[in-house]
Amino acid sequence: MPDISPNATAFPQMAPIAGVRLANYAAGIRYKGRDDVMVVELAPGSTVAGVFTQSAMPGQPVIWCQQCLPHGTVRAIVVNSGNANVFTGAAGWQVCESTAATAARLFGCGANEIYLASTGVIGEPPPIDRISDALPAIVPLLDAASWEKAARAIMTTDTFPKGATATAEIAGTAVRINGFCKGSGMIAPNMATMLGYILTDASLPAAVLQKLLTDAAEVSFNSMTVDGDTSTSDTVLLCATQQAKHAAIADAGDARLAGFRQALLAVMVDLARQLAKDGEGAQKFVTIDVSGAESDRAARAIGLAIGNSPLVKTALAAGDANWGRIVMAVGKSGEKADRNRLGIAVGGIQIAADGGPVPDYREGPVAEHMKGGEIHIAVDIGIGSGKATVWTCDLTHGYVDINGAYRT
Repeated sequence: MPDISPNATAFPQMAPIAGVRLANYAAGIRYKGRDDVMVVELAPGSTVAGVFTQSAMPGQPVIWCQQCLPHGTVRAIVVNSGNANVFTGAAGWQVCESTAATAARLFGCGANEIYLASTGVIGEPPPIDRISDALPAIVPLLDAASWEKAARAIMTTDTFPKGATATAEIAGTAVRINGFCKGSGMIAPNMATMLGYILTDASLPAAVLQKLLTDAAEVSFNSMTVDGDTSTSDTVLLCATQQAKHAAIADAGDARLAGFRQALLAVMVDLARQLAKDGEGAQKFVTIDVSGAESDRAARAIGLAIGNSPLVKTALAAGDANWGRIVMAVGKSGEKADRNRLGIAVGGIQIAADGGPVPDYREGPVAEHMKGGEIHIAVDIGIGSGKATVWTCDLTHGYVDINGAYRT
């Protein structure tokens, strides 16, 4: 396993959420001597929302979840690491059916209330009954406190488990949100990213959850990138156990959801930032603030063009203040820009404005900032009011080492 990222974040203390129990287990799917299956049990009647990869090659578990989602309820989530169950044909679908059928029997629900996810190697048929055979042994292990263990069980090339928690009020009633996720490489999301699970005791219908999740994903998970590759397995689920006794909410725009919406976004942004911090081989965490774009969408596209550029990312790794590469990335983004209005700052130090370097620009202070573990880039397009923040990381030889040896 790679060394822990220098930007690793400690897993937070997470209070239990009413109606949620978790367990982890070593089923021997690929890894030896570590947990590789995670199960979340949710109270009967729990609602669910989801966002998924937009890849044209989705994994079998993604298709399974998408087919379950219109029913709007969830009883359990079963996740394995080590095998992605992607491009596995009928054998992969049989694994989904077998796993869901066994879980449905154990939890006393329909198979369409069992949500599945897999992460790991693509194109290798998973062991047909390895997960379903393990489930009877996992269920007795369920408890309300195993948040970090569950997060560790779904890790692949991650160097640390990622979690976030927040509290809010809905109509005067306290609710809690706990979330955890995995992801380190093959991350450049489109509607979702990696595997993520956000759980709350709020009493909210599935349609409200879906709107809240979709909106928050745009400015959190969809605004970070590691390597520009969209996974075949991306899945984020938001589940509500209906245990908090607050007034009924029927509309995602209800003003009484303001605090919850803010807390949900805080959890998702926290998780997205942790994903960028744990990019495969990464040594530096990078925040890119884009302003003055034609629209917020355009600003995000420009930020992602910068964050996905191998030339920008290798310069960041080397601490090379080669800001011309940022200019290049803005230009290739496909979004409207005016070279005579473009402004660039790194570490709060203005480098370029009005179409060229600022007078008396000195590279030394910028290079010093770029030696650090956290780098800030600000780009002003200068043509509108659109703005966005994107998170990414540098690109080092460690990325090559990890991915060159991934299957071994």
